[in-house]
Amino acid sequence: MARIEFTSQLHRFVDTPVVDTQAGVLRAGLEAAFEINPRLRGYILDDQGHLRPNVVVFIDGRRARDLRGLTDPLRPDSRVHVLHALSGG
Repeated sequence: MARIEFTSQLHRFVDTPVVDTQAGVLRAGLEAAFEINPRLRGYILDDQGHLRPNVVVFIDGRRARDLRGLTDPLRPDSRVHVLHALSGG
């Protein structure tokens, strides 16, 4: 199963589950994480369902390309890392 993990910095603000999923595309994999914690959606996606500008996703070490449709394919053994840049002052 594909594994989705979120940056540890994000975990300070919202629970970030590690998700093992049979999803075939990135959006479906993220939806599996959002089912576990719906609050996570607002940190990752904007109100149109696109990746927020401060979020970067790597699939098997390569940056995801489809930032709107999130249709990048996932293999059964894929590793997905979702990085969320946080700012403050």
